[in-house]
Amino acid sequence: LADCALPLLAGVLPTANPEEAFKDVAAAFLVGAMPRKEGMERKDLLAANVRIFKEQGQAMDKVSRKDVKVLVVGNPANTNALICSKYAPSIPKENFTAMTRLDQNRAQSQLAAKLGVPVKDIKNVIIW
Repeated sequence: LADCALPLLAGVLPTANPEEAFKDVAAAFLVGAMPRKEGMERKDLLAANVRIFKEQGQAMDKVSRKDVKVLVVGNPANTNALICSKYAPSIPKENFTAMTRLDQNRAQSQLAAKLGVPVKDIKNVIIW
């Protein structure tokens, strides 16, 4: 992160303690999720991610600013955002979002293929 020379980056705090990591934060970027491994069923992946995002949600609920903005990147991002928000009830649900651009691109591509048109002709696709 230091190499990025980000003008708004005040510092980096490496820690394994979620309460220390989320203390008074205004923005949280949740990039860590359990990757799906060979032979792993979807339910196993969900169970692992519930543990991760439950812990993070509970910590944010306890120590983050109540106006914190949360961006979930770790896939399945939309499901992980929902889990995290469930365990952070004092933070408004609208403060949680998921980075699902890949899913949107896939939807547009599949629609274009099905309709036999170029992807650029597919407009107003929304995923949720």
